[in-house]
Amino acid sequence: MAVLFFNSSKTWGGGEKWHFEISSDLAARGWKTVMVTNRESELFSRLKNSGQKVYNIKITNLSFLNPLKIFRLKKLFLAEETDRLIINLSADLKVAGLAGKLAGVKRIIYRRGSAIPIKNSLLNRFLFRYIVTDVIANSEETKKTINANNPSLFPNEKIRVIYNGLDFSVYDHAKITRSFDRNPGEFVIGNLGRFVKQKAQHYMVELAVLLKQRKIPFKIIIGGDGPLKDELALLASARKVQDVVLFPGFITDIKGFMTSIDVFVLTSLWEGFGYVIAEAMYFEKPVVAFNVSSNPELIINKKNGFLTRLGDIETMAENIEFFYHNHDLLADMGKFGKDFVTSRLSIQKTVSEVIHFLENQ
Repeated sequence: MAVLFFNSSKTWGGGEKWHFEISSDLAARGWKTVMVTNRESELFSRLKNSGQKVYNIKITNLSFLNPLKIFRLKKLFLAEETDRLIINLSADLKVAGLAGKLAGVKRIIYRRGSAIPIKNSLLNRFLFRYIVTDVIANSEETKKTINANNPSLFPNEKIRVIYNGLDFSVYDHAKITRSFDRNPGEFVIGNLGRFVKQKAQHYMVELAVLLKQRKIPFKIIIGGDGPLKDELALLASARKVQDVVLFPGFITDIKGFMTSIDVFVLTSLWEGFGYVIAEAMYFEKPVVAFNVSSNPELIINKKNGFLTRLGDIETMAENIEFFYHNHDLLADMGKFGKDFVTSRLSIQKTVSEVIHFLENQ
């Protein structure tokens, strides 16, 4: 069967990582895989040397109103004899889903990676009744949000939870190209993510203010890029913590970053699946995060990290201070976290579940 992965996102995130890894692994196992993506995307850059067939297309939220684009996609799906179509974005679903239906694609699968309730709109009711045949959710929390606004939007039994997997061999074989210096006795706190409202890194700046008041020698490294980067830097300056809050830019060397820190802090307001949580745990770093969305599915409170109420930076500061004074427990939680992710979140396990899903439903 031909499996076509459709992802027009320009930016690189969890969904794009999933599409790249799953399609590449299936192709390596002899499956016929095809990718449709945006030429200006990071996903396209990584796919160019993968040996997979790649098509380029630009999609907007109104592309479904363009009959020529729908007809073009229908011809593409027919030409590739597409049997399984996996779509990542809501904008893509509107146009590629309709084209897939017209092309007679047997299964049109929406991979949902965001733990945000789907709007109960007329268009969504049409899509989930007549177009979508199956849904892959990346966490139990994401699954809950699909029918949150309309309990009858989509059959619950057709929603399959498959967690994002990590290819641990990539981390094991990676060379450290960049690490961060630390002063003697300094405690280093890490955060990674796009600088957007969802990631709420302004809480990291407020955490720095509280830690300064507690007179703990520390450094906060916030890796990433995005539209709010300048705003965050200005906030750090205004709060007089620019000396301890660093913005090194987009991080490609995950191994170098994770081995440079003592604890990982995630301030996201929601996560479909926290890739960076799992990555931090693999490198034996405890994680402190808000008790929201899918975080509790990865963080076992007081076992591999701490969960706090949304916005409770004071408790986060207490957690950091606790780790600073209890290095043995820091190491124990780190080991628990690594055992947790290696036993449950390997890419091999994820691919096996995806194959079973594609072959048997």
